[in-house]
Amino acid sequence: MARIVMKFGGTSMAGIERIRSVARRVKREVDAGNQVAVVVSAMAGDTDRLVNFCREASSLYDPREYDVVVSSGEQVTSGLLAIALQAAGVKARSWMGWQLPIQTSDAHASARIEDIDVAALNASLDAGEVAVIPGFQGLADGGRVTTLGRGGSDTSAVAIAAAMKADRCDIYTDVDGVYTTDPRIVPRARKLRQVTYEEMLELASVGAKVLQTRSVGLAMKENVRVQVLSSFTGDDAPMADTLPGTMIVGEEEIDVMERQLITGIAHDKNEAKITLTSVADTPGSVAAIFAPLAAANINVDMIIQNIAHQSAGRAGSTDVTFTVPAVDLAKSIQALNDAKDAIGFEELVHDTRVAKISVVGVGMKSHAGVASTMFTTLGQRGINIQAISTSEIKVSVLIHEDETELAVRVLHTAYGLDAEEAA
Repeated sequence: MARIVMKFGGTSMAGIERIRSVARRVKREVDAGNQVAVVVSAMAGDTDRLVNFCREASSLYDPREYDVVVSSGEQVTSGLLAIALQAAGVKARSWMGWQLPIQTSDAHASARIEDIDVAALNASLDAGEVAVIPGFQGLADGGRVTTLGRGGSDTSAVAIAAAMKADRCDIYTDVDGVYTTDPRIVPRARKLRQVTYEEMLELASVGAKVLQTRSVGLAMKENVRVQVLSSFTGDDAPMADTLPGTMIVGEEEIDVMERQLITGIAHDKNEAKITLTSVADTPGSVAAIFAPLAAANINVDMIIQNIAHQSAGRAGSTDVTFTVPAVDLAKSIQALNDAKDAIGFEELVHDTRVAKISVVGVGMKSHAGVASTMFTTLGQRGINIQAISTSEIKVSVLIHEDETELAVRVLHTAYGLDAEEAA
């Protein structure tokens, strides 16, 4: 008997027929003798609808009441799935986040899980019940409902799996696993059988949309085995533990024979480039740039400081280029302009027509030449690199957004990731 957490996203819960399909999938696990807790998202589109209601009610809404409203979508689907399971002959009950409780910080709309009391949940599972739990929500000190931020249901599922010491956490979504790159761009992309936590964390952070970044980080911290599966397979599809999608596991679990130099190529068009010209080349000048951005909670990614140059009649100066999320561009410009006197830049230039291309793989820890292959391949196709950043298992470059698909395709081939036959 295994103890499993099954998480279903909004597309899987979009309507009664799909909820019945989810109930049948859960029933198969129960019939196999497994203890099952299910974490659900709101129906596709419902959270956006609820957010818009809040905005229409008041542009200056109370974030505590916002959380009450937007968390209700998951409450609906958890109750409906419990009803569908009962109709299928499965003992089931729903548990709201505050009933367990799932204790969180009080940062409304972006709370972090601090503790989960699983005593009642364990008793329910031991009694043969399926526990259906709304993702995305929790309870802060003082008894106020909180939400974890968009995509927070993945984090809920991993946290619950860790707290109840589950054998694995199955994340059901609209894709059947993690691929070497986006199959819509590269039809020869291959589905990966296993990916390390570290690789998935990098892939999620640089544009791969399969799993939410926070959930991967939590899985790595708590050593929760996570499996990505499709919920859009027939009822006669093999069981999850006999035909896995992609397992996200520790590096020690990866079969040495299957370990590759490069695991995948990711792309992200949601970047904006900012350049500040003629910044004084003095100690503390760079800190003056990034301090106001940090104060505005803006994450800076790639950073380039050009070689200092001497201007006529003035001290040495340099240009500083960096990237921020495109959604934070306006806020970044305002923060920098407000601090212009302290920074001392001459001009602020921004560009949103950029894309970040990233090559990820634990194999590059012990192999040289990964970056060289990337730069050579892009150069041969006339693709100009505007910025570069690296980590131990990732190399990212910034290019013009019109060249995104070409860059992904040629790099996928250059690193030997193409499948023998197109999917």
